[in-house]
Amino acid sequence: MAKKNADKVAYYCSECGDNFPKWQGQCPSCQAWNTLQEGPALSKTLVSSASTLVSRRQGYAGKGSGVVEKLGADRAREAPARIHSTFAEFDRVLGGGFVAGEVVLLGGDPGIGKSTILLQTLCALSQQGGGALYVSGEESIDQIAMRALRLGLNGENLDALCETELESIIETLEERRPRITVIDSIQTIHSSQLSSAPGSVAQVRECAAGLARFAKMTGCILVIVGHVTKDGSLAGPRVLEHIVDAVLYFEGEPQGAHRIIRSFKNRFGPAQEIGIFAMTEMGLKEVPNPSALFLAPHKHPVNGACVFSSSEGTRPLLIEIQALVEESQSPNAKRLAVGMDTNRLSMLLAVLHKTTGIGCFDQNVFLNATGGARITETGWDLAAMLAIVSSIRSKPTPNNVVAFGEIGLTGELRPTTKSVERMKEAAKMGFTRILMPELSMPSPLPPDIPKNVDVRGAVGLLDAFAIITEWEEEDKGQ
Repeated sequence: MAKKNADKVAYYCSECGDNFPKWQGQCPSCQAWNTLQEGPALSKTLVSSASTLVSRRQGYAGKGSGVVEKLGADRAREAPARIHSTFAEFDRVLGGGFVAGEVVLLGGDPGIGKSTILLQTLCALSQQGGGALYVSGEESIDQIAMRALRLGLNGENLDALCETELESIIETLEERRPRITVIDSIQTIHSSQLSSAPGSVAQVRECAAGLARFAKMTGCILVIVGHVTKDGSLAGPRVLEHIVDAVLYFEGEPQGAHRIIRSFKNRFGPAQEIGIFAMTEMGLKEVPNPSALFLAPHKHPVNGACVFSSSEGTRPLLIEIQALVEESQSPNAKRLAVGMDTNRLSMLLAVLHKTTGIGCFDQNVFLNATGGARITETGWDLAAMLAIVSSIRSKPTPNNVVAFGEIGLTGELRPTTKSVERMKEAAKMGFTRILMPELSMPSPLPPDIPKNVDVRGAVGLLDAFAIITEWEEEDKGQ
């Protein structure tokens, strides 16, 4: 009896989706560690049926002619226009709007606003015609209607379906042929052809593939909501992200007032693009001036702060980086960076000591990007070092300074991308002093940079500190 039960158990890799009869610490297929999860074994008949679910008729990528053709400019011009989501910030993240047949995966923490923004989008698009369908596996139609009423949305033309079986959902989609469909969420959908429970690796993979195949065949825009694990990654197999065309994540604290949507993958637009929203009683609203969101208001100059000009996707943003350096009460000093890479902070502190002799061995160093921002590039190095030195000296950074630049292990300032856009954003927000790597300085300066803006280029960290000292002397003389 024990052997019979054992034959019905398999172990599935949450990264690649492959299955094995025995548990192992490392997946033999993708070499990932500790990713095998126990689940019911699928018979050969069920596995064959699951494969047929994706590959039957025209195949996963949609109906093809079976003839090799040239990709000329005429085919690109014939592509349908993008469908705007009615949110300019959402369109920015998508690369200009939805594309017919596109499959978008939207992830984020519970309660952060995934269902809210999608309901707002569907209600707005349903008023334009073409059909919009909201498929929910977590809420009843009455609950969806109550949320729409609370947000002040007009859902008269929006169709809603409460269903968790994949075959029933696809049957409804084939019958109604909506222009855009939301699946909330993929972890609740299951296929009757598979014996595993909803949310398992096999169910998530096959259900997503079946829905994506329908979208490619019919041109229906499909937005799939995905749950995230405790470490912030999308639940389910890693192959789920390869099936879809775009992977978007909601960032920000659920208790906070602001939300950020970031694209990690986009076949029809730039990756790492962000859209910024404010959560209100009436749903998500766009933030008209994102740079003002991340700049902490100060009546007087403060110690341990420096403004950094970042480049997120195609958008420059000004973010204030704050540092706190204080004596450690334990033998092991702490290093903590919120919104940035903590390991990189430790490396930069070593470069600071080697280059300038300023050590923080017995000091706790805390770094924070204000406004809940998460910086993914390395251009924050220079602004972070200026903020740390300001905290050590208990002396504010000179007035109206914006800094950006990557610091190498030898203390040199390496060039950063989109320096002109960063400069323009700083000038637009009223900053009159810009410190950047000398290799990134355009020559001549753009004509739309005001004459009163002092732009300086530094070769290395010591050179940058010398420029800061010069600006401090100018402030004293005023």
